[in-house]
Amino acid sequence: MPCVSRRFLLSAAALLATGALAACSGGPESGDAGSSEGGPTLRVGASPSPHAEILSDFAAPRLAERGITLEVREYTDYLLPNQDVTAGELDANYFQHINYLNNYNEENGTDLVSAGKVHFEPMGVFAGRSSDLGSVPDGATISVPNDATNEGRALLLLQEAGVIELSADAGLTATANDIADNPHSVRILEQEAAMLPSTLADVDFSVINGNYAIDAGLTLSDAVAAESAESDVIANEYANVIATTPELADDERVRALVEVLQTDDFKAYLEQTFGDAVQAAF
Repeated sequence: MPCVSRRFLLSAAALLATGALAACSGGPESGDAGSSEGGPTLRVGASPSPHAEILSDFAAPRLAERGITLEVREYTDYLLPNQDVTAGELDANYFQHINYLNNYNEENGTDLVSAGKVHFEPMGVFAGRSSDLGSVPDGATISVPNDATNEGRALLLLQEAGVIELSADAGLTATANDIADNPHSVRILEQEAAMLPSTLADVDFSVINGNYAIDAGLTLSDAVAAESAESDVIANEYANVIATTPELADDERVRALVEVLQTDDFKAYLEQTFGDAVQAAF
């Protein structure tokens, strides 16, 4: 799905400072490494919730204390943030888990890297036309994300819930073709991840990514099944990361962002703001 909206979340001060710099001093334009006060700017692409919210509410003021201006650009798809980092329009992004990043690199011939783990969002199964996952109606429709890594993750969760059984060698990138046993003849409907909450009423159940569930006002307590936060697979494969290019992996601006997002204060912020829907991964 193309990017629906893409906007800058900048403080008024940052906007005014950038405009003054461009108009009066002939210095770098918005998005360049410099700022009006001579300090560096870090441009980060993020999905709206929880990533952009975390960056704007928690990270930006703490980076400002270090003299770094954080410029946050929101994306509602899973492709453009990586493309824009590779193209140099962003310094980093914050929206994807490790497994997705690795798969993206493999499919696109890119070499984006993780600068550090930040958090993970347990994926949940949410009720639509049906409510009891233990008594799935025969022929029920269950929607899942259509990207390779998240579809496999969703199917593994449905297997854990006893709805289907995958072939032994299906792995993390399983698809509906890997279903070995389907006692209720459920139909797996693959959809763009961002669409899943809006089509929930049209299916019996939907397996929704944490960020899109949060955007739609769904909480983990609403889910009829969810991934275990204690799972090693979740922590190692599905931790959300700060992604950047190899050249910027050790950049002081990127390192500073990772540092402020790997503190005890950040853990407390996550718990107070998102409860168990967003949990620290470090």
